[in-house]
Amino acid sequence: MRILFCLFILLCTPIIANAQERVLDIQEVVSASGIKAWLIEDESLPIISLEFSFKGAGSINESLDQQGVSKLLSNMLDEGAGDLDSQAFQKALSDHSISLSFSGSRDHFGGQVKTLSRHKDKAFNLLSMALSSPRFDSEPLERMKKSNISRIKSSLTDPDWIAARLQNDLIYKGHPYAQNSGGTISTLELISADDLRAYKDKYLTRNRLIVSAAGDIDAKELALILDQIFQSIPENELSHKEVPFKPQTGTYLYSKDIPQTIIEISYPAFDRNDPDYYAAQVFNYIFGGGGFGSRLMEEVREKQGLTYGIYSGFSFLDQAQNLSISTSTQNDKVDDVLKIINQEIEKIQNTPVGGDELQNAKDYLIGSVPLTLTSTDKISGTALGMLSNARPIDYLDTYGDKIGAITSEDIQRVARRILIKENQTIVFVGQPQSAIKTNAITEIPNVQ
Repeated sequence: MRILFCLFILLCTPIIANAQERVLDIQEVVSASGIKAWLIEDESLPIISLEFSFKGAGSINESLDQQGVSKLLSNMLDEGAGDLDSQAFQKALSDHSISLSFSGSRDHFGGQVKTLSRHKDKAFNLLSMALSSPRFDSEPLERMKKSNISRIKSSLTDPDWIAARLQNDLIYKGHPYAQNSGGTISTLELISADDLRAYKDKYLTRNRLIVSAAGDIDAKELALILDQIFQSIPENELSHKEVPFKPQTGTYLYSKDIPQTIIEISYPAFDRNDPDYYAAQVFNYIFGGGGFGSRLMEEVREKQGLTYGIYSGFSFLDQAQNLSISTSTQNDKVDDVLKIINQEIEKIQNTPVGGDELQNAKDYLIGSVPLTLTSTDKISGTALGMLSNARPIDYLDTYGDKIGAITSEDIQRVARRILIKENQTIVFVGQPQSAIKTNAITEIPNVQ
């Protein structure tokens, strides 16, 4: 009941570093074999959520001719293991109400299991089997290939997806991030079970592993379970490759006969360890990340009626960070939208944010933290995110004070650091009636 009580208090009062109750009462657990995990114990509900990630095991490792191998691996690990084929494995999950999933990102590869306490032995055994002895049988492999290829072909009709794909290629030009983490039509067709097994053995290793758990489990039991699940996973030599690259700045057009033009604007940013990280969160909420409360939404949608929506947001990858602005508008209104965006950039760079607007943004960011901790799996996911981003164990306890200390001068400094016109990359998808000179793009890379 302790976590639920803490959440009640958090929903009613600001987060403060000196609170008697920590936001999350995190324990560090170490198994007999040395596997570490963060645990948030809560016996109020008979539910356990365990999440894990293999740092640096994401699609950044894929070669051009194996794009999508980590995506297929995430699809296949729960499609049969040990003496259970795909159907039997899925039935075992269903019969015991166990949720088991795997996913990959550009940087990392991970998974989650969520189970009722009474089925924990079965759940953890199935997870152990999936990681140690996946089958990679031909029938589910072909099924997953077809599903992913179908997804790609369907995406080619979506102008928003096309714009994001093109933006990704331009801002990460020359870096593995520019590749398609979901695979291409040709590479997916050629990936074999041996390729999946080789990728798993090379990158899903114990020395990359981070783990979090939450719910109805104590430290002693978790220590035993960590070894049960992960001890058999090998340790391989870590390889870390920093790849230099230079974003392609300028304005680009992919012509498509649609009534509206999709607009993607991107600027290089800084990483989570930068002293301006917290100021950047407040800046983004005010500028374009705060939904209907943001300046961009107010000016472009509410006052001018030029779009259904306009948003800004940060992307923090291990080797690249960006701020993006995304919107769409009628083809003959593109220049009007860009003019307002530029006006708002100039305003936030040169005019101090007013006291009420600044305080409202800080109050929202501080007050939204408890809403990310309303279920067992959200709690374990938050803890894993902290581990993945190398945050200290008291990160949430100090978050409110750090956000609360942000000033209008901090907002201006961040805006000036990031929103530099010479560094911007703009992508149009559509048929914009614009006076802006564009570079034509005729093919979508890393798709076929």
